[in-house]
Amino acid sequence: MPWEVRYQEGVCLPQIGWWLDARRSQLRSFVSHAHSDHIASHREILATRATASLMRLRLAGKRQETILEYDQPWQAEFGCEVRLHPAGHIFGSAMLHATTGHGTLLYTGDFKLRPSLAAEPCTPPRADVLIMETTFGLPRYVFPPAEEIERGIVEFCRQALADGVTPVLYAYSLGKTQELLHIVGRTGLPVMLHAHGYKMTGRYDELGMKLPPCSLLDPKAYAGHVIITPPMSGQEKPLTWIYPKRTAVATGWAMDRGAIYRNGCDAAFPLSDHADFPDLLAFVEKVQPTLVYTLHGFAKEFAATLRARGVEAWAIGQQNQMDLSL
Repeated sequence: MPWEVRYQEGVCLPQIGWWLDARRSQLRSFVSHAHSDHIASHREILATRATASLMRLRLAGKRQETILEYDQPWQAEFGCEVRLHPAGHIFGSAMLHATTGHGTLLYTGDFKLRPSLAAEPCTPPRADVLIMETTFGLPRYVFPPAEEIERGIVEFCRQALADGVTPVLYAYSLGKTQELLHIVGRTGLPVMLHAHGYKMTGRYDELGMKLPPCSLLDPKAYAGHVIITPPMSGQEKPLTWIYPKRTAVATGWAMDRGAIYRNGCDAAFPLSDHADFPDLLAFVEKVQPTLVYTLHGFAKEFAATLRARGVEAWAIGQQNQMDLSL
């Protein structure tokens, strides 16, 4: 009997009784990483040590935790062996690889194939069935080389400081903030973090990931510093006192026209913690699946791309070109 894959605000594998990144509270769910759109108040979770720790920081309540190291075998119910592999998305992010008598299945969660400065390198294993995130699943999403992106960010900050204004970088508090801290901080530029990012960065340190020094954003002493803050904070009252400032957003959507205007920033840099289109294709080549389910972003379009290349692929939870019973 082949793998049965269901989707309803998260992926469900009923044959082994587990959800994968369920967005609503479930009896038990694998949690690939601790971003808010991948966690919920589950009774039991399966995760890496870093993800479970970061999840405790973001979500109150008690839960049973099964903690696995990368590549550590774990016997789930119904004769299923599970191993977690680094996803390269943020610190502690993991892909789930399951093996049963039905064959092998790999669920990626969010992932990034190119190396990250603040996450473990992505190491995908082979699998018969692949459930993959496809946020940037269109050919136009080809990110510049990492060195070029990082150089642009540092030059933006240095120029702002030279002009006597405060550079403000907008980034999610978990994952992107720490990557930006690494990019900017290792050049020797002084960095201040918004309270949310500062709290997450402290947990990174506790978990063993060392990052360049930084300090908590100080309303009385921010001049001469690079400030990293969550994206929406630019619209909140607490940051209106930073003046004069020059702002930039770090996001893969910077590849889209008008990204600067949509984000209300002076600049936009395509620093992403997701795979771009070429790396999505490269990922499939590495895994060599016989069947692919695509999820999130341009899932339908990327599934069509794979079918045109001779790989059976279907978007989960969307109307495909043909009807498909999942």
